[in-house]
Amino acid sequence: MRLNVTGVFFTCMSPHVATSLVRRPCENQTRMPRLNQPPLQRSPDPIRVMVVEDDARFQAAFVAAVQAAPDTVLAGVATLRTEALALLTGPDADVLLVDIGLPDGSGIDVIYAALKAWPSCGVMVTTTFADELHVMQCIEAGAVGYLLKDSSPHNIVDEIRNLHQGGSPISPLIARRVLERLQPAVSDARVHDLKPKSKEGITLSTRETEVLQLVAKGFSYEEIGQRMSVSRHTIRTFVRRIYAKLEVNSQMEAVSEARRSGLLPL
Repeated sequence: MRLNVTGVFFTCMSPHVATSLVRRPCENQTRMPRLNQPPLQRSPDPIRVMVVEDDARFQAAFVAAVQAAPDTVLAGVATLRTEALALLTGPDADVLLVDIGLPDGSGIDVIYAALKAWPSCGVMVTTTFADELHVMQCIEAGAVGYLLKDSSPHNIVDEIRNLHQGGSPISPLIARRVLERLQPAVSDARVHDLKPKSKEGITLSTRETEVLQLVAKGFSYEEIGQRMSVSRHTIRTFVRRIYAKLEVNSQMEAVSEARRSGLLPL
């Protein structure tokens, strides 16, 4: 008697033996290899980010997001003001994320110290403070971004890229606060009588002019660096110098002011 089990013939034997043979995998069966996740392809020139945050949940989310992105790298993490100030003696960061309500002092002190130690660093405040006083103090200290902790922290890498490319990420509520602060002054000055003030005596170097011309044409820092055979960090340094000379805070303002001052053609 032969027993036909799933297409394999066995000589008559006890059922439990046949069943065990059917369920036993073939010794020569080739196992499928496990598919490994491809390694993360890091950018050769990543954005170095320092995080100063005392809230454990936000700190963990910021750190995880920075480490997971291919074009950002973590330059340092601090929970306290004193820890942040100590990190400023090390290699510089391109972007500083800083909370201003730290357990041992104000993050505004860190902003001042960071821009003194790392002049080309872009500072972005991440905080719960939405009042006018804190906003204006941070802007006066040199922050170019201000985000409230009312949205998902996982979008922070997009904001870091925005700031690093010359933008100023700012929460809508904060933008409204700044506009409301400026409106009375503009109204008192009578808008129709305002005339742009030319900045006499300002000159840009040949390289600064070249950078600003390419910025005006819409090229990114990375594209400008490739055209000029330098790193985008060097381009950011040129842009910071241009901002300081023209007393502006954004690419649009820099191009507009340069054209009014005759440094760029209209």
